[in-house]
Amino acid sequence: MNQPPTPPRTADHVSSAVQLLGPKEIRDLARTVGVVPTKKRGQNFVVDPNTVRRIVATADLSPDDHVLEVGPGLGSLTLGLLDVVSKVTAVEIDTTLAEQLPHTVAEYAATRAENLDVICADALALTGSVAKDLGTNPPTAFVANLPYNVAVPILLHVLEIFPTITRVLVMVQAEVADRLAAEPGNRVYGVPSVKARFYGQVQRVGAIGKNVFWPAPNVDSGLVKLTRGTRPWPTDSAARSQLWPIIDAAFAQRRKTLRAALKGHYGNAAAAENALREAGIDPQRRGETLSIDEFISLAQLSAGTETPY
Repeated sequence: MNQPPTPPRTADHVSSAVQLLGPKEIRDLARTVGVVPTKKRGQNFVVDPNTVRRIVATADLSPDDHVLEVGPGLGSLTLGLLDVVSKVTAVEIDTTLAEQLPHTVAEYAATRAENLDVICADALALTGSVAKDLGTNPPTAFVANLPYNVAVPILLHVLEIFPTITRVLVMVQAEVADRLAAEPGNRVYGVPSVKARFYGQVQRVGAIGKNVFWPAPNVDSGLVKLTRGTRPWPTDSAARSQLWPIIDAAFAQRRKTLRAALKGHYGNAAAAENALREAGIDPQRRGETLSIDEFISLAQLSAGTETPY
């Protein structure tokens, strides 16, 4: 791989080891490598060093952490992460950006360059084999500025295939952040809220304005933190295969009672009512009122499990 030309450097200092990218550096770098941000791929590059510092600080990382980053773009957040942790694995779908990232890190964080691995791939196409390939040093944290259009699918997919990840901090569209962190009974509580809680505790931990991005998006962003501890139920594929269809059905027509919403899943309304009552859930409730624990109880009974997850 030939090294792309490097634009003039006047980056913001983080430490003696790493320099962060500012607005001029981002635009110069994009121009040098011929990158034009596209809405199709949700490309909005962070150009504010203070925002990068804030994200890294909020993620509560330690020097021993191995961070997975999806959508590193031109490397703004990547550089901030490399200043703190021992390893960053960045997954980038754009070939040009994936090829450029190691050179950017070599220029702006020379002593940390060997701590970066880049995978040129669609994050949604990653499989468990990738986790196995990382061997004895799997990722322990997931920190990313996620593409707006696929943020929730990427988050859930990463949590699925990387069980070693215990801490997550993602920047997403403000509306998505609200949905992920919503509690039962909230008007935006829905499928993303429940499925994220399947893996751990979820919090909305901050707001990010439009002006820290280039190009500026049409909406504000939010920071969402997920902490995965030991759950009182398995989080493997078998558990998901039982739970996901119930969650999806419960919210497919969210104004319907659970008795009506789940009749397709159980075959008829009477069977749905019986399952709900057996799980201790009023059939007249709506999906938006159920906690993850109640969904788990329902899935456990549907699976014929004799003891709760």
